[in-house]
Amino acid sequence: MAVNVKEAVDIIYNNSFNPKFEIVPIENAQARTCAQEVVAIHALPKFDNSAMDGYAILFEDSNNNLRVKKKIFAGDDVNFTLKTNTCVKIMTGAKIPLNATAVVPQECVELIDEEHIKVPDNITPFQHIRYIGEDIKENDVLIKIGTEINSAQITLLSSQGYTHIKVFKKPKVVVFSSGEELKLHYEQVENYQIYNSNTPTLLSRVKELGCDVSFIGGAKDSIESLSEFIKNSLDADLIITSGGVSVGEADFTRDALNTFDYEVLFDGIKIKPGKPTVLGKIQDTLVLSLPGNPLAAAMIFEMFGKVILQTLLGTKDIYHNTISTKISKELKSRPGRVTLLPGYFNGQNFEVSSKNAPGMVSVLSGCNSFLVLHESVEKLSSNTEVKILPITWKFMCESKKDYITKWLKKELFVF
Repeated sequence: MAVNVKEAVDIIYNNSFNPKFEIVPIENAQARTCAQEVVAIHALPKFDNSAMDGYAILFEDSNNNLRVKKKIFAGDDVNFTLKTNTCVKIMTGAKIPLNATAVVPQECVELIDEEHIKVPDNITPFQHIRYIGEDIKENDVLIKIGTEINSAQITLLSSQGYTHIKVFKKPKVVVFSSGEELKLHYEQVENYQIYNSNTPTLLSRVKELGCDVSFIGGAKDSIESLSEFIKNSLDADLIITSGGVSVGEADFTRDALNTFDYEVLFDGIKIKPGKPTVLGKIQDTLVLSLPGNPLAAAMIFEMFGKVILQTLLGTKDIYHNTISTKISKELKSRPGRVTLLPGYFNGQNFEVSSKNAPGMVSVLSGCNSFLVLHESVEKLSSNTEVKILPITWKFMCESKKDYITKWLKKELFVF
């Protein structure tokens, strides 16, 4: 029996498997998911230092003539105190004398001679001094488990002397298609055949989302051929198929899966496009069977396949995030099922694509986001506030959010 959208997503979360981990150099950790809690080994700054090129002084010596005792450069080991009416010339990043209480920028002092300066009277205590731990304190948690590592996290790791980091292994995904009428883009097609656009789409999208993906070809429309492809893919974390999950005479994917110890998690979703979507598992391998229509397969993958990959990646950001905006034109919809409507968000409003038939190929090339419309909606007026989900960039979050747009009694609700 088909499940609703909420039930489908909950089933995905409840059947997530714990990803495995590996150790990689921090230079190779970009876009990987952290598998350890990273804590600060050192405080930053590690010592009190100057934020400016200038002179380190005692605050009480403001507006005085001071004798310059020495110069301190970044990297010098400093372990002395200032005496009254003395100062040191200091460079940015250099360790300040133990009792210095202000740094005066060099352009703010009056040079009397090579060994004496006059400091102004408009000095504030502790100005231009960076103190131990004001950026990072020792034992601060810097990166939590499940955080996707980017250049900012690599900055943190390198600042603490981490050379390697534990990350979750990239999920292994296998993609294949079925349908003897389909030919791969590098094959010759006859007039009665079409190119397979689903497989290249899914391969590139899975790779964009940070997984290792393999293509093993196109299965013939037979239980034997499909079973061979499935058996060859059982070392993967996720198998993605497209086509062959409907009820036609040449749709054998279900029968082929049933030759294994296959557990159906849901069989159909109350959604359009993409109702005949099936999710199951064979031992620890999830199997997502998408419809064969190109737009339907792509939209269902964005709605549900992306969530599966986020859980397999080990990230804490497993929930769809949303952008609140307004639709630019009036929208009419046939109620009855939750509807996925692709469109374009220009930063100010969202325009639903004029084309959205399940079998179309060209639609998503002009879209960057989509709308999840509640099954009760028949019409939304222009400038109605809606929530959209991105397609061309990954926008997920740590906490569950509502993303279905609903219009009721002249007020917008989120289901």
